[in-house]
Amino acid sequence: MAAAAVQAKAQQHPAPFQQGDRVVFVGNSITDGGHYHSYIWLYYMTHFPGRRITCLNAGIGGDVITQIRDRFEDDVLSKKPTVLTLTWGMNDTGYFEWYRADGKDTMQKKLERSYSSYRMVEDQLKKRADIKKIFIGTSPYDETTKFTDKNIFPHKAEALNEVVAFQEQAAKKNGWPFVDFYHPMRTINQREQQRDSTFSLTPGDRIHPDNDGHMVMAYLFLKAQGLADQPVAGIRIDAATKKVQQAVNCKINGVTGTASGISFGYLAQSLPYPLDTIPRGWGNHNKQADAMKVVPFMKEFNQEILQVSGLQAGRYNLLMDGEKVGVYDAGQLAAGINLAENTRTPEYQQAIQIRELNEERWDIERRLRMYAWIEFDFLKPRGMLFKDDNAAMDSVNAHAATDWAVGGNKDNFSRARYKALREVWQGEMNILTDKIYQINQPKLHTITIAAAR
Repeated sequence: MAAAAVQAKAQQHPAPFQQGDRVVFVGNSITDGGHYHSYIWLYYMTHFPGRRITCLNAGIGGDVITQIRDRFEDDVLSKKPTVLTLTWGMNDTGYFEWYRADGKDTMQKKLERSYSSYRMVEDQLKKRADIKKIFIGTSPYDETTKFTDKNIFPHKAEALNEVVAFQEQAAKKNGWPFVDFYHPMRTINQREQQRDSTFSLTPGDRIHPDNDGHMVMAYLFLKAQGLADQPVAGIRIDAATKKVQQAVNCKINGVTGTASGISFGYLAQSLPYPLDTIPRGWGNHNKQADAMKVVPFMKEFNQEILQVSGLQAGRYNLLMDGEKVGVYDAGQLAAGINLAENTRTPEYQQAIQIRELNEERWDIERRLRMYAWIEFDFLKPRGMLFKDDNAAMDSVNAHAATDWAVGGNKDNFSRARYKALREVWQGEMNILTDKIYQINQPKLHTITIAAAR
């Protein structure tokens, strides 16, 4: 009996999200203004078009776990999650406090308060058997990069390491899954800094991941869910015999042609993952696609291999639905080409539309999170939570000049305080999500391989 009880509390891996899941990502500014949850959802949108889920941002910039505790009912559970991810610690481990003469003692007391607040959150989570819990060890504070000489906080990295260990043990104690961003990202930073001392996944301020860092986080999360090595599709055809030798996650029909060229119908059940090549988000300079330099996402998550043997030697045009998307020689086609790398295919173009719609959804959701910051981190301590009246606006205006965070959220609050506008924003996000799940459905394409002239 005791052995069974211990086994029940063993560390779990997070299960893949299922149809209808409402996944709420809870955290601080790394979640609030970050893309990792959006990149995770984009994978589900493209790889599992028939498995509709909803991902919701419940991050607020600057929050420590005590503030997360204080808004847990109104801002987290109110979103009705079926799955909840929780990450915290970057702000709990302090900044300039480390320069005080009693910095270590001060921070130890602060961490003890954080651990106490966490236990209150844990008590709430234990009561919710209907919610699947996933703990996430935060992305790291990079104390070693030479990208900047600012934001150097002695011992912060050590404290953050302690917090991540605490989180992992807390998850294990409860039998809840734990996903580690902290150690793999530190390893990447240290490895890459051997070649380039200015490298960092958090280059702007040592704290906030850039887009490539968020893609690394998405990669680590999806890998923890056991989703690696599930190809977009796989096709292997012998042109000489017109025989389909393999069709993975796709359907092939109507193969015609000879050793000098073939044509066939192709219906893939997934779409390629459309990596973004534009820096997104305030203060970011790197691209999502830059993460491919440091993690094997393409190999593990984005393989759509077309392999055609039995062709005569020579160069061949690859056409999809009559449009040329590439030129390859017979040897390349026999070895296999990854269609997921080809941005000109109709499937990739379909996936780009999904990415852009999802990006628009993310941008609107950010307005609602900026509103949440004013509500929970500014108005609530003043007894004005959800008042949204002229007195609340007056208070925001009065502090905007001296508090940069209030000033940065003031204009958004001046609009978001009106419920009608927030409802419109939510409606726009619903429309965007509906459109995504309309256009992400599999489509039949005709692939033609013809001798290049």
